[in-house]
Amino acid sequence: MTKKINERSRSRSAARLAAVQALYQREMENTPLPKLLDEFHQHRLGKTIEDVTYNDAEIDFFDDLVRGVDARRDEIDTAITAKLASGWTIERLDKPMRQILRAGTYELIARIDVPTGSVISEYVDVADAFYAKREKGFVNGLLDAVAKTVRA
Repeated sequence: MTKKINERSRSRSAARLAAVQALYQREMENTPLPKLLDEFHQHRLGKTIEDVTYNDAEIDFFDDLVRGVDARRDEIDTAITAKLASGWTIERLDKPMRQILRAGTYELIARIDVPTGSVISEYVDVADAFYAKREKGFVNGLLDAVAKTVRA
């Protein structure tokens, strides 16, 4: 059973990272959602690109994250902005950071089946793929603050 749990954990971690990448691509290129999801399903999830092998991702979970962030973006951005320092807007954050926070906030709002600590820890790990220690601390603190509001 432990092996099955570890496989699911890895496939969800891969789905989170891929979702952040897909959301980044959507923001940069305004790729239509069906085309974006299809591209990730067909060409990225579990594939090898330029000698980098992408882990198999839980596709339904990946789809839920990407679709959910897209559908609830205003609500998500409002929750994030409420926790930023005075004078900061979500637009001031760099694009990868926005997508990490959006995906994490969506999961805190909509995926109550996932424990709060797991959500925060997973997105700190995603941040590690893009940033140094300071930014990981920012993700941890901001998602913790969002969680205290949305999961109160």
